[in-house]
Amino acid sequence: MPVNLAPIDPSLLFPVAGVEIGIASAGIKKVGRRDTTIFTIAAGARVAGVFTLNRFCAAPVRLCQEYLAANNEIRALVINTGNANAGTGLDGLARAEKICAAAAEQLGINTQQVLPFSTGVILEPLPFEKIIDALPAAKADLSPANWAQAAEAIMTTDIAPKATSKQISIAGKTVTVTGIAKGSGMIHPNMATMLGFVATDAAISQELLQTMLKRAADLSFNSITVDGDTSTNDSYIAIATGQAGNPEITNANNADYLALQAAIEEVSHFLAQAIVRDGEGATKFMTIKVEGGASYEECKAVGYAIGRSPLVKTAFFASDPNLGRILAAIGYAGILDLDVDNIEVWLDDVLVAINGGRNPDYQESQGQAVMNQAEICITVKLNRGAQQATVWTCDFSYDYVKINADYRS
Repeated sequence: MPVNLAPIDPSLLFPVAGVEIGIASAGIKKVGRRDTTIFTIAAGARVAGVFTLNRFCAAPVRLCQEYLAANNEIRALVINTGNANAGTGLDGLARAEKICAAAAEQLGINTQQVLPFSTGVILEPLPFEKIIDALPAAKADLSPANWAQAAEAIMTTDIAPKATSKQISIAGKTVTVTGIAKGSGMIHPNMATMLGFVATDAAISQELLQTMLKRAADLSFNSITVDGDTSTNDSYIAIATGQAGNPEITNANNADYLALQAAIEEVSHFLAQAIVRDGEGATKFMTIKVEGGASYEECKAVGYAIGRSPLVKTAFFASDPNLGRILAAIGYAGILDLDVDNIEVWLDDVLVAINGGRNPDYQESQGQAVMNQAEICITVKLNRGAQQATVWTCDFSYDYVKINADYRS
């Protein structure tokens, strides 16, 4: 089960003025599964996106990037689960375009105003006819209150849906930020997560929305790892409808921008950590803090080296304080001039390693007590600068292998 991830309370997910969501069943992978979702977006809204850097990026990712780069006014999203439409070449692009065209016809907009998203099995043709046939039912289901249902509809191997919501005050107006995400395996983003969508009714310029989204992704979805595999379909989308009534935010150096930025980052952090808590087969949630680095990049590199190490992750699953594996990961993180004699390693408040080796006062029973916990913090102090970074990860259990050995069945 997910590690300390509470079930969604739909009453705590605030609708976002200018966004409606509809869900239907196309039977892409399983008959009766609600696997097709549409978002409709009010005219005048801003839409920004960040995407995977995997060179084998999926057809829908390529179309999203193309349509956004052309400065089209985005009015709808179409999301399917059960098939990734990745590794499908020009045929995959054509199938994604047909879905966009069909959705546009249903909604009375242009094809280039629809962004497509897919998640599921790679290297298999997308059954676009099934999705197109499901669009009328999804349209009929449109409601501003369908956030919880959408969070469930976009899941693949996820056990739990992931959604959260926040309201703040900007210029005397109540501003809502609500987001959903999916992801459980193939999580080592070089951008965001597999799929994530955040919407706000705040008014903000297109340029600043993109800047805000990129920062939020870097500090959240770009700071998690489940298995070290970067997905072909990673997409994180921000929608700002401008219907809260606040003056449009056009300056990144004022209190309104900072308040909205903090809210979007808080939502993004929750969703990113929820993905790790629901990592395939996860039984432990680990926070890796790397402090005292010469640069943010080297801190992040150390965090990821530890967080994606199969040896570290299996040790934590077994609650085995075989902590030399952490030192080994630090050592191969790529810091060529690293002075290992200056490094400290902590498990929660237990000092494990110092001066290049085991802390003389450390007792294995102390490490064992920490590793028996469901949530653990690893702190690495490089003591070579003032920079820091945090990475979140989970353990590797037997179930991770079982889930991925059985993924297509």
